Amino acid sequence: KDDLDEGPSSLVMLESPCNQTSDSSFILMGIPGLERAHLWLAGPLTLMYAVALVGNTLILTVIWVKPTLHEPMFYFLCILAVVDILMATSVAPKMLSIFWSGDGIISFTACFAQMYVVHAATAAETGLLLAMAFDRYVAICKPLHYQTILTPNMMLGIGLAIMVRAILIMTPLSWMIIQLPFCASHVVPHSYCEHMAVAKLACADYMPSSLYSLIGSSIIVGSDVSFITASYTLILQAVFRLSSKDAQFKALSTCGSHVGVMVLYYLPGMISHYVEWFGQDIVPLHTQVLLADFYLVIPPTLNPIIYGLRTKQILKRVLYIIGNSWCIVPRFQWEKS
Repeated sequence: KDDLDEGPSSLVMLESPCNQTSDSSFILMGIPGLERAHLWLAGPLTLMYAVALVGNTLILTVIWVKPTLHEPMFYFLCILAVVDILMATSVAPKMLSIFWSGDGIISFTACFAQMYVVHAATAAETGLLLAMAFDRYVAICKPLHYQTILTPNMMLGIGLAIMVRAILIMTPLSWMIIQLPFCASHVVPHSYCEHMAVAKLACADYMPSSLYSLIGSSIIVGSDVSFITASYTLILQAVFRLSSKDAQFKALSTCGSHVGVMVLYYLPGMISHYVEWFGQDIVPLHTQVLLADFYLVIPPTLNPIIYGLRTKQILKRVLYIIGNSWCIVPRFQWEKS
């Protein structure tokens, strides 16, 4: 009776595992407790996803066609743009399907594939943020040795290390979760196939995979954040030794925007991760889901703006492309710059 008193939406969710899916499918609820707000959330999410796709595609295009941008920092930006597109595309289309039409059905294969891409992309992104912090450290603190330290071979090694680490971390976790039997409810109280939300539906002990996820993510994020903090501390020390106030302001502005993006990436993600373990009875479920959604959608939206469009070389080229397309900017002006 209590379940029926909650209204038609809860009745649909109670009946849906039997009436709308087979044994090889999950049902994503979206944001539990905020079903009536799904349509209101769909609009901003659509806009953010569009900005993420257009912004990161522009960054890739500009760096690809402009030979003067073929430098270490911009190569990292290219990889970051690809990872951001993958991260946003792995979750946003299904979220939009849930928010716009209520279609939360996802097959087991698609669910586990989404889980792998999401968590591998987050592991790759934190590695890229560390690599970009290291690049800025070398550029500001050791400018005379920049070309000798960040050689093409070094760049290739860093990129491969980031991707290999993400794959090595995620493969055992995916294997553990796939081996679990799902013989009861297939309703996932989340808007994407988040590891813990899916694992808790298993009819067997899911603690080994959960512990692996907690320990692995803590080690990766903890070590990366420590090195990033050390890099920016050394950068700030070098900046404050500069005699020019204008140079100090520019360096602090750049570092501040980078740190802001990192805070928006790490903070919601880690809070969401640890709340699942230690604060489930304190933080409402819809807040947990919103935090998890934010750290997958907001960084891909902001990264091309903060890391790309605040860089003068990229901004000039983007404005040239837009202006040339709309025929509102004289071509020769941008060719001169």
